[in-house]
Amino acid sequence: MSVVVNVHQAKTHFSKLLAQAHAGQEIIVAKAGVPYARLMPLAADTGGRQPGRLSGRLGDEFFESLPDDELDAWDFA
Repeated sequence: MSVVVNVHQAKTHFSKLLAQAHAGQEIIVAKAGVPYARLMPLAADTGGRQPGRLSGRLGDEFFESLPDDELDAWDFA
C-alpha cells in the first residue's frame, strides 16, 4: 500500500522516507493534494548488460571498409 505525503512532509522527513522506499514501501508525494511524484525502490540489478557477451558474433565483413558511394552519403561537410 502506498503512503501519501505532502511536499513539506517529504522535505522535512526525506531521509526517513528514503529508508522506507529502500525497504520496499511506495511513497507518493503530493502537492496541494494532487499526486506529483512516486518514491519507490529501484528494481534489483538483473545483470542486464554484460561486456563481451556478444564476443565472436560479428563476421569479418563487419570490419571491412564501406564502399565509396555509401561513405559519400554520410559526408555532411
